[in-house]
Amino acid sequence: MSASAHAFVSCEVTPTHRPVYSTAAADFIKPFEWPIIHLGCGLTNGSLALTSAQLKADAQQRVSGEVGGQLSLGLRLAFGECRSQRNLSILRRVPVHIHVEFTPYTLRWFNKSRLKSSMMATLFLGLFLFLLQPVAVPSRPVFDLSRVLPPPALRYLVQNSAGSGEPFREAVFPNGTIQRLPQTIIIGVRKGGTRALLEMLNLHPEVRAADSEIHFFDWEGNYEKGLQWYSRQMPISYPHQTTVEKTPAYFTSHKVPERIYKMNQTIRLLLILRDPTERVISDYTQVLFNRMQKHKPFQSVEELLVRGGRINVDYKAINRSLYYIHLQNWLRYFPLSQIHIVDGDRLIRDPFPEMEKVEKFLRLSPRINRSNFYFNKTKGFYCLRDGARERCLHESKGRTHPPVDSAVLNKLHGFFSEPNRKFFDLVGRTFDWH
Repeated sequence: MSASAHAFVSCEVTPTHRPVYSTAAADFIKPFEWPIIHLGCGLTNGSLALTSAQLKADAQQRVSGEVGGQLSLGLRLAFGECRSQRNLSILRRVPVHIHVEFTPYTLRWFNKSRLKSSMMATLFLGLFLFLLQPVAVPSRPVFDLSRVLPPPALRYLVQNSAGSGEPFREAVFPNGTIQRLPQTIIIGVRKGGTRALLEMLNLHPEVRAADSEIHFFDWEGNYEKGLQWYSRQMPISYPHQTTVEKTPAYFTSHKVPERIYKMNQTIRLLLILRDPTERVISDYTQVLFNRMQKHKPFQSVEELLVRGGRINVDYKAINRSLYYIHLQNWLRYFPLSQIHIVDGDRLIRDPFPEMEKVEKFLRLSPRINRSNFYFNKTKGFYCLRDGARERCLHESKGRTHPPVDSAVLNKLHGFFSEPNRKFFDLVGRTFDWH
């Protein structure tokens, strides 16, 4: 039998766009403008007709049927009785509905085209599935669907930097995780137990905490970088998780409350406080150790605390313990219902009850329990247990305080008596402070 087979084709081709074609004829045929091309006979009035078209294909069996869909036409057709008698190549992807009869032999061209299409489809499917692979994020237990999160900052048209009014846009990743502004900030106070609070809060599966202190709102160089930069310092989290940041210096900075308010008026703030006298001594102890490590000179605590027989109010550690003064500035922007005060002294003695209160304030499901804490007799304070993993705070935490002259200590207690009373009146509760 002949290598080429004859085919009698009756079909209707509806181009989606104008066909693109080429011809070897000297007399160039104008582009087809009609919406329907009939293959039958001749080239007349927008109608291309072939009574007999040679289709170069091998066939091994008789094929008769309806074929529909997208078919890439690259068939080189030799006109039989068409008067132009020119070779025409139609190169176009068009929707077709065809009834076709072929003499025996398999249509190798058709089979090869289907094979290529299948291979390309498989390749693109594999690439698509690869891109959908999730980024590695620590697994978390099922969260409480009834919990209502406070509206995140991204729902507001906030200032993206100190001088611009561009809207902030959080980073969203293909696997559904996000990198966004914090919904909760631990604002202080320095040496009040902020690191312990953050580590304990981070035991909760619905919490993602920034590892370091960002100092975005109190350092001008950072604040000028804008909220987009600030959000990039936050951990990647799932939408149901709460993002937390901790910078203890925020509490005593006069400009921070207004800046946080401009970012998010509904944010929840955590403030951990301890006995003002103990906080002052702890503050001094940290500075003392830092200076000793760097072999720098230092003053005794008595020299810094007392000047001219009176408490030295210019000493920064004293100023940081005047809680009522700093809290008044925060209450100008946020109601007390948005500021939860953690008793730092009780957190040290028995952390679980205080963490229960924090969970309720942040509207977290109750996941932290007593088994997450164990007392380390060597260190003298509670450490954390997260499943099989146990860890304690850094060795810089819980340092032994240097001895303080009893007369100076009593003077310090007397000095804080009135400021403490004002603070108790301001918050409507008392604390077990000297």
